Amino acid sequence: MKTVINAIDRISGFGGWTAGVLMVVALLIGVSEIFTRYVFGKTLYIADEYSGYLMAMLTFLGLAYTLRERGHIRMMFLVHFLKGRRRVIFNMVCMCVGFVFCIGLIRFTGEFFWDSVVNRTQSMQITETYLAIPQAFLPVGSFFLLLQFLSEFLKGFALLKQDTEGLRILEETDELGR
Repeated sequence: MKTVINAIDRISGFGGWTAGVLMVVALLIGVSEIFTRYVFGKTLYIADEYSGYLMAMLTFLGLAYTLRERGHIRMMFLVHFLKGRRRVIFNMVCMCVGFVFCIGLIRFTGEFFWDSVVNRTQSMQITETYLAIPQAFLPVGSFFLLLQFLSEFLKGFALLKQDTEGLRILEETDELGR
């Protein structure tokens, strides 16, 4: 079980790093557009379109990493009344709900991607980008998130068994912000 948890955490870490690289690429495109307009008085024509694609791609790839690092906004008012095993079990139930949600998310984003593949959909912009390429990141990122929900559920199980050696488990704090 610990091997599976650590493997999923590494996959989420990979998604987070990839999202970071995509963010740098989006930044470079934006800076290039600014430079080109300022120096040459021209435009690259692709900056808005590709920045949008990159934003969607990095968002979905970063979802699992954000869950792993406890970065998602959570409604914690009920959890503050729970302590010990009850809190762990409540979090495990929440992870199950997230897991079920991700099954639907993978299905819908997968259909969205597959529709673009079958219909060979292209953007209406000057680049006529084959839309299946940026849309492929949506079901992949959703699958990474599904795996991370599974990992967090298994971490809760390990907490209940008090066998957490070798696992990276972040505790929820009562402080604001994290």
